[in-house]
Amino acid sequence: MPNISSVTEFLLLAFADTRELQLLHFTLFLAIYLAALLGNGLILSAVACHHRLHTPMYFFLLNLALLDLGCISTTLPKAMANALWDTRAISYQGCVAQVFFFVFLVVAEYSLLTIMAYDRYVAICKPLHYGSLLGSRACAQMAAAAWGSGILTAVLHTANTFSLPLCRGNAVDQFFCEIPHILKLSCSDAYLREVGPLVFTVSLGCGCFVFIVVSYVQIFRAVLRMPSCQGQHKAFSTCLPHLAVVSLFVSTAVFAYLKPPSISSPSLDLVVTLLYSVLPPAVNPLIYSMRNQELKNAVRKLFPYILFKHP
Repeated sequence: MPNISSVTEFLLLAFADTRELQLLHFTLFLAIYLAALLGNGLILSAVACHHRLHTPMYFFLLNLALLDLGCISTTLPKAMANALWDTRAISYQGCVAQVFFFVFLVVAEYSLLTIMAYDRYVAICKPLHYGSLLGSRACAQMAAAAWGSGILTAVLHTANTFSLPLCRGNAVDQFFCEIPHILKLSCSDAYLREVGPLVFTVSLGCGCFVFIVVSYVQIFRAVLRMPSCQGQHKAFSTCLPHLAVVSLFVSTAVFAYLKPPSISSPSLDLVVTLLYSVLPPAVNPLIYSMRNQELKNAVRKLFPYILFKHP
């Protein structure tokens, strides 16, 4: 039986058997990827180029766009290349890199969404203390903590996963290297070594979720006490995009990992994984720009700068 030292590559799940369908999948993924690059790139450019957007909320949004770009770039390019060149192979080192960066970016994004909930809580419930609680140094420290939590979690999971002996071949039943599918290739009971990192990750995730829920309970109570309808509308306009992004992120991930085995199937697993790994990075820019007039205006001002700037 092969062990971890003899596995030099993994075989990813093929989307289709016919060449026409493979090219169709490549085209669809390319369109999604370009949309994600454009949307998140516009947010990065708008926030970086306009001083009016140099506030804590947009600083965290810039970090979210960076994480979204990294997350979708970890999975889709390799899937597109495999579909285009009619192959399933990914090198051992490439698989390790995919696992590390995917866990790192997903955990960092979830931590950042938690920090963004705190930003909205302070802005609405403690507006007089906003400048002192969310100064530039505090924002940088919180963003660094989000990225750091992602790196720590990724190191723990990647080291544990790829230290396991692999005794069940090298075929991964997913379009990218994902920890649960790597663990299925390990020897019997070897997966128990992943329990420690899993407990850490679940504890972190539950803690973040409780913090977000408590923050929004306080936010909605404060908003409903506002005497002005205009003030309520403005508060909801800044909170609803974040709440929509959190709901999309959490619901798709929870369904992917906690769905009942009775409804599990390879095709359903593939669709659900696409939803939580590809959909959020592609639609997050759209969600944040729909109700944010400041961001819309900054993007509109950006186009003439890009089109007509001369060296």
